Amino acid sequence: MSLRLSNLNVTHGDKVLVETARLVFERGQPVTIVGESGSGKSLLAHAMMGTLPPNLAARGTLTVDGHSYDISDQANRRALWGRTMALLPQEPVLALDPTMRAGEQVAEGVPAFRTDKRGARRTADALLSSLSLGQASSSFPHTLSGGMAQRVAFAAATIGGAPVLIADEPSKGLDRRARTELAELLKLHLNGGGILLTITHDLDLARELGGEVLVMKDAHVVEQGAAGQVLAQPVHPYTRRLLAAEPSRWSHPWMRGSLNAERADVVQGATGAVLVSGEGLTKSFGGQQLFSNLSVEVRAGERIALGGPSGSGKTTLGNVLLRLLPPDTGTVQHADVLKGGRLQKLYQDPALAFPPRVRLAEALGDVVRRHGLDGSCLEELMGSLRLAPELLHRRPGQISGGELQRIAIIRSMLLEPALVFADEPTSRLDLITQEETMRCLMEQVELLDCALVLVTHDDALSAAVTDRSIQLGAATPLRMPELQPAVL
Repeated sequence: MSLRLSNLNVTHGDKVLVETARLVFERGQPVTIVGESGSGKSLLAHAMMGTLPPNLAARGTLTVDGHSYDISDQANRRALWGRTMALLPQEPVLALDPTMRAGEQVAEGVPAFRTDKRGARRTADALLSSLSLGQASSSFPHTLSGGMAQRVAFAAATIGGAPVLIADEPSKGLDRRARTELAELLKLHLNGGGILLTITHDLDLARELGGEVLVMKDAHVVEQGAAGQVLAQPVHPYTRRLLAAEPSRWSHPWMRGSLNAERADVVQGATGAVLVSGEGLTKSFGGQQLFSNLSVEVRAGERIALGGPSGSGKTTLGNVLLRLLPPDTGTVQHADVLKGGRLQKLYQDPALAFPPRVRLAEALGDVVRRHGLDGSCLEELMGSLRLAPELLHRRPGQISGGELQRIAIIRSMLLEPALVFADEPTSRLDLITQEETMRCLMEQVELLDCALVLVTHDDALSAAVTDRSIQLGAATPLRMPELQPAVL
């Protein structure tokens, strides 16, 4: 089987969003697209699938095994969905039906679902169990962690046996071990004779998949070649800058690690006033105990990482410490200095933290008025995060997830917090934008002597940003499923 994309052009009015001359995808050969947020990576995938937003125009030709499809006709590829082409979406929590249990949603993708619903459910349960999600089969999407939701979406996308799989940011929300195991699952699809196009900010995933890498910037492919060559000895200046932005290579004045040995006295132990104190904390969900008899202190100016595999309770522990969730046992105390909005949370999914029908300027203006703040720093913060002022005239759903994540950081900084709980605050950002965003956040944290509790699966990011980490849970290895070869 072969797949060829020719003369693709995606536009919004007069603005070109994607422009590529010719891309070829062969079975068994992984192709990975990396690049900055907004460069057109996901739009390229949706143009292939025929799922572009209606306000965008597209031209070009998609050829599947000699049969050509006009890209401008969005409906002409619907018959291929699930049978020939499948998309693993970028936002699994939003893509999954909130009213259906995970197992039911996966079962609907089984080809024999209409004639044998019981058999389809057994097949779905077996696949979920192989992904260490056996208990999640009866769960609703909102009860799952980001990484668990990603794996449910992977199961739903692949269970139908479509030979062409487009994976849009599949490793988002996964810890290192789970990412490696996901890479193995994607390779199984290739080994079965399938075609794989992966879109990712995760260069380590691109390295693990191998094959060919395309680097996109400003709607165009600026570099293309074997993964080992492009990601080790890049030619284009943008690719070199992208590699330099990996957290393990950072060097910033606010860093407290080995790159700034003169600040080692800060690392040895926090001596500031206690802001949050949790004693004897225990919490369970769905019959699974996440943590037990855990005691945690967060002091002024301290930087703590919450680590552990997906679903181990990192976000839950943070919500307990913020008193957004009650513990099953134990107590949480807050210092008076945290009153009046000086305790802030950056959500993993920023779309859930903004009113969907309110323009962003109004949402931020409400914060300024409610707390009697000086809003003059808003423009400066927007500029430091490379955000155009006109974005504030849009609603949350009209900008990218990465742009909305940065606006969420701005909103929290307006209140000059004493403690910020950041739940995967850069998970939707490319490496360069992640570095710039963390630089802005950490400069504000440093300026305000603000404490930071960071949830992240990225060990290198944790090492660059925090003083110490609290590890939760133990990783449960995935059992590689016996996938049937893709039907060609």
